[in-house]
Amino acid sequence: MVLSRANAMHYKESPLSEKRPNIIVFFTDQQRHDTTGVHGNPLGLTPNFDRLAAQGTHLFNTFTCQPVCGPARSCMQTGLYATRTGCFRNGIPLPSWSTPIAERFNDAGYNTAYIGKWHLAATKGEPVPEHLRGGYKYWLAADAIELITDAYYTVVYDNDNKLKRLPGYRVDALTDAAIRYIDEQQNSDSPFFLYLSLLEPHQQNHRDQFVAPDGYEEQYTGRWLPPDLHVPEGSAARQIGGYYGMVKRIDEALGRLVDTLKSLGTLENTIILFTSDHGCHFKTRAKEYKRSCHESSIRVPTMMCGPGFNGGGRVEELVSLIDLPPTLLDAAGIDVPEDMDGRPVQQLLRREAHDWPDDVFIQISEAQVGRAIRTKRWKYSVSSTDKSGHDGSKSDSYEEEFLYDLESDPYEQFNLAGLDPFSGVAKELRERLLARIKTVEGYEPEIVPAPSRPAGQRKPGID
Repeated sequence: MVLSRANAMHYKESPLSEKRPNIIVFFTDQQRHDTTGVHGNPLGLTPNFDRLAAQGTHLFNTFTCQPVCGPARSCMQTGLYATRTGCFRNGIPLPSWSTPIAERFNDAGYNTAYIGKWHLAATKGEPVPEHLRGGYKYWLAADAIELITDAYYTVVYDNDNKLKRLPGYRVDALTDAAIRYIDEQQNSDSPFFLYLSLLEPHQQNHRDQFVAPDGYEEQYTGRWLPPDLHVPEGSAARQIGGYYGMVKRIDEALGRLVDTLKSLGTLENTIILFTSDHGCHFKTRAKEYKRSCHESSIRVPTMMCGPGFNGGGRVEELVSLIDLPPTLLDAAGIDVPEDMDGRPVQQLLRREAHDWPDDVFIQISEAQVGRAIRTKRWKYSVSSTDKSGHDGSKSDSYEEEFLYDLESDPYEQFNLAGLDPFSGVAKELRERLLARIKTVEGYEPEIVPAPSRPAGQRKPGID
């Protein structure tokens, strides 16, 4: 059923009520949307995700607002675009003036916990001091967990910044820690907000390898590849088996988490949000894995189940990660701050979102200072002419870089930027993107159109 306004008010008026839902965020790192069966993957990697998406609410068209780890995570923790918090690239902590969502859950009487990868303290492998933990009361995490762990060697810091080694494959080790926390919460009169942040299916940095559990990579090597990866460039053919094996183990962990809730009698009163920070293009668009406007980089698998979301069906409207923090607050009956940049997706479920945006806005950093807009049909992206993606968060001047017709070219093989027959489309999208930049960032830069090309001179999308 869909959460009614009356129920939401009941939660707000009774902060310690048993009827308030527990909330779990199951967060993965660098997971493509098309790793899931409900997005067309034929390999059966995600039966648990697919089942929960079918029973709950499948946010079919969900996109990151920043296709790189730290900035995307800052958006999830604050509900603000990365340029507003200043966390526009990796290595920038959350600002002290921000109010992360954990603090809002604390104020509402929730027990809050964070387990796994944080990437918002800039301490890398060192412990995260309490003031940089985003307000979470229970802590079992590391900042850049990929720098201090390996697939079968999981270490994290506890509340006292003592190093703890957890047994098992890393996905299982962190999920087991989450299960122990959930079990311990049975003795509490308060609901809990648990953020489980896995590293997988991100590569193991020190050897640039996607390390699946023993025996898993072999099952998927040489099998189905998404059409955008059927190119000579990139590393997909070599790495896809390990990547898929990691996704398979993630889904098994999700199933174990749900089994835990069911066995404890708390499943019916627990909301689960599953999503990822960004996707992965396997070096087909650049010499790394993300940081681009392409679907493989920005589109992520997302579903919600539990009170207020069961039976929601497949939502076709475009949703951004920036919409998920207000969604979580609304689900708990906590007032959504007016200064948050996103909107609760419950508006879509309640059929109250008559003015829901028909595009999503993406900021791109590190590889470039870029901006993009994605509508149901079109993708339009620009890049700075004078700023390094690592040194600046925005630019006064951009150039058109990519234009894709996703209706006829869903895998973005042909770049239409500059083609004369599409100049009108480019002009309209340019105006829409400028309006988005002005709303979010408070200024209006220049966008220089791509050099004109006659019809028939199609520029490859992979260049």
